[in-house]
Amino acid sequence: MSATYVIGDIHGALKALEQLIERIAPGRDDQFIFLGDYVDGWSESAGVVTYLMALDKKYRCTFIKGNHDAWCESWMLRVMPESSWLMHGGKATIASYEKLSHEERLRHLAFFNRMLLYHADEDNRLFVHAGFASMHGPTHDRFAAMCYWDRTLWELALAVDPRIKRDSRRYPKRLLLFREIFIGHTPTLNYGEDMPMCACNVYNVDTGAAFTGKLSAMNVDTKEVWQSDPVWTLYPEEKGRN
Repeated sequence: MSATYVIGDIHGALKALEQLIERIAPGRDDQFIFLGDYVDGWSESAGVVTYLMALDKKYRCTFIKGNHDAWCESWMLRVMPESSWLMHGGKATIASYEKLSHEERLRHLAFFNRMLLYHADEDNRLFVHAGFASMHGPTHDRFAAMCYWDRTLWELALAVDPRIKRDSRRYPKRLLLFREIFIGHTPTLNYGEDMPMCACNVYNVDTGAAFTGKLSAMNVDTKEVWQSDPVWTLYPEEKGRN
């Protein structure tokens, strides 16, 4: 039986990504759903994208766009993102792309263009980088960028009183739209956790790989988790986004 793995924010940590895929040891028919933020942080952002493009030829892969990917895509289109991008990993990403040829950069840009804002599967599970604000779902958000910037969905899930049942009128309507929602964007390190977290039906798989955490993958059916070593141990001469 094939498995589906969802993988959190990578942030240029190619060594962690390679280690994680090796530990999962996927079968030929397995598939991967990546939640975005492939770049900005550690020194191998361009290498991560090259690796993912190759992985896409071996397995069924779905690539969600993160806010850092949107920044990088803008830069590749010669439109400089907001200045804060450089302070949040952009400098390392630019340095990694200086090693690529013009043709390689064009292939990467096409890859960025193909990324999805979100993905909903046949089991009514949503995969999105950050969240959505509309009570009617991500297709009704006024701004597409909400999918890779919104934190209110996760904050809402964390704030729901566990005594409130799903059939209560007080239960948040946004959380009733999908059976399960898988996100990244907000590191679980912010809550003192280095494992994926679950609040209501929302699973946060960003375990702080950009900082002092690990890169994580989760089997969406069994909820089994695989992790890399702490990413900083794989890049001892670097600081990531710290």
